[in-house]
Order: sequence, then structure tokens, then C-alpha cells
Amino acid sequence: MKSPDIIAHRGVHDEVPENTIAAFERAIELGADGIEFDVRLTADGQPVVYHYYYLEEVTNASGPIFEYSLDQLTQVRVGSSGEHRIPTLLEVLQQFAGEIALEIEIKGPELESAKIIADALMGFEASWQSIEVTAFEPALLRELHAHIPEIPVDLLLPLNPPWMRQDVLEYAAVKAGHLATARAIHLHPLQLTEDLIRSVQGNGLEIHSYDVNDRLSIEKVLALGIPKFDTEIVLEALVARAEFEGRAS
Repeated sequence: MKSPDIIAHRGVHDEVPENTIAAFERAIELGADGIEFDVRLTADGQPVVYHYYYLEEVTNASGPIFEYSLDQLTQVRVGSSGEHRIPTLLEVLQQFAGEIALEIEIKGPELESAKIIADALMGFEASWQSIEVTAFEPALLRELHAHIPEIPVDLLLPLNPPWMRQDVLEYAAVKAGHLATARAIHLHPLQLTEDLIRSVQGNGLEIHSYDVNDRLSIEKVLALGIPKFDTEIVLEALVARAEFEGRAS
């Protein structure tokens, strides 16, 4: 069985800010199999790599990112050192496409964001086999898939509310995945069971996992044979994977 891919969630940001060029470079240095990052649109419709709506979450600016033009964002700095900035999607593609697997999350909610991201990806056809696009919103994935069907789209499924039992979770995951034209459903470790995995895979969908951010969660996804997972503790995940493979050999 192939070793699971370890994806650095927003890069490796223990010493540098998340979703920055430095965080992605650090992921490569540690040996991650891929990097995950978020894409939002500026006021002038330019795709940039940033997770939150509000800039004050991790930058020296304030207010929603969609009120800033790309030119204005060039003056914004991420983190406290003043040396990191918000990269554009094009910059990240130019530096990392083909060097490491890319997991691009469309934050939305603008429907046009899918086409804008697809247009940016058109210049990197040689790297499409190592790129996937994710979103929580099925409509964004359907739109991206319509423009570039060769790039797989994966649906992110949020943690289910307390009222939702396993039968509804399995049903909703499959139906939402098909609605999104998804290759895979990304689930939280708390949602993963052998029955759910069999149900989803039996309906033609893969299962990946996100927020695998503690040792117990890592051990769980490894034991369940999940082929790809996102984590913020990349080094620990790499060690755990090596130990798991050693026990299995």
C-alpha cells in the first residue's frame, strides 16, 4: 500500500507566518508531500493567498480583504517581523507548481473566484497532475471542474452538528460529493469510521482528512489507510508515518 501523503496546512508556520512563501519553503525543507493554501479575491478581483476575511487576524492592516485592491495589499505585512507579505496565487504557482503537490482551497464566496483561479491555472498545465482544488461549497467546485476537468476537485465537509448521526453523515457526504463533481471528500478525524469509509468509497469517492493535528489523529488516519491528510504538525506526522511503516514491514 502506498504511503499516505502528508500535506502542510497553510505551509509550515511554526516559525514564520502561515500562507506565506517562507511557510511553503519550510514545508519543502521538512519533506512534506504537498502544501495547502487558501485563495481569496481582492477588491479588483485578483486571487491572493490568505485564509481569513479580516486582515487584522494576522497582518498589520485591518478590515475585510475584499475591500483592498491588490496594489494596496502590497503594503500589508503578515506577522510581526515586517518581512512577510500576502502572496498572489500567481507567485505561488510560479515558485511551487511542479516542485511540490498543491492543494488550493477556494474560500469564495464569489462564484467568479472559481473561473479566476481556473484562468490562473491555465498557464501551468504541465503541473496539473500534482494540483487539486478544494472548497466547502459544491458550486465553486462544479464551476472549477467545468473550466478544467483535468484537475481533481475535492469537497471539504465540515464537522457535523450534534443532531446528525452516522447514517445521515454518510448519506450527506456522498450526495454532496457527487453534487460537487468531487474526486474525494475531506473529513475531520472525528468523522472517520470504517463503515463511513466503506460507504463513501463504495459510491466512487475517495476519502482524505483535514485538521489531523495531534498524534492520536495521525495514528487514526494511518491505521484507517487514508491516502492523504492535512496537518499543522508536519514533522511529527512524518515521524509517525515512518514509525507506522516500520511496524507494518
